[in-house]
Amino acid sequence: MSLGRDNPTNLTESKPLARIGILVVSDRASQGLYDDKSGKAINSFLGKVIRSNWIVIFKIIPDGAESVANALIELSDREGCDLVLTTGGTGPAPRDLTPEGTRMVIGRELIGFGELMRRVSLDQVPTAILSRQTAGTRNHSLIVNLPGRPEAIDVCLNAIFPAIPYCLELIGARPIEVNSDVCIAFQPGA
Repeated sequence: MSLGRDNPTNLTESKPLARIGILVVSDRASQGLYDDKSGKAINSFLGKVIRSNWIVIFKIIPDGAESVANALIELSDREGCDLVLTTGGTGPAPRDLTPEGTRMVIGRELIGFGELMRRVSLDQVPTAILSRQTAGTRNHSLIVNLPGRPEAIDVCLNAIFPAIPYCLELIGARPIEVNSDVCIAFQPGA
């Protein structure tokens, strides 16, 4: 699976290469019991919407607050990811602890991301009210919890992505530029 877009011929020194973490949280996928589709759905969306060059760090881990917290620290602190998108573990099942793991490591919670994802998802399925997605910042990383279904990932990313480039700018992360044919990123004063 090709992840990210890294074309050194288009890089400039003034625009450092953005690093994006995709974290799949699933007991079964981490054990190899099924082929992950949600991480691939995130990567596919990013490939369409991000115009600038970027690289991805991809991880699959088992459910659990500690495993999520440890993976987020690794992606943010050691891998230097500007944006980390998680998928899975946001429902009400006992092992669905992605939001708890996220809250263990973020400095500031950005609840508007989860509110918007639930609102747009309700147009698709009534069970969106069971969703517990959230987002927050850890140093210069934006962490966003996405649902586990590929269809829901697309709906949620289409809703929240217009705010992501500006949020990355505000927290001092490396910039990403979006394809305006796919996504109109909000920029104050533009």
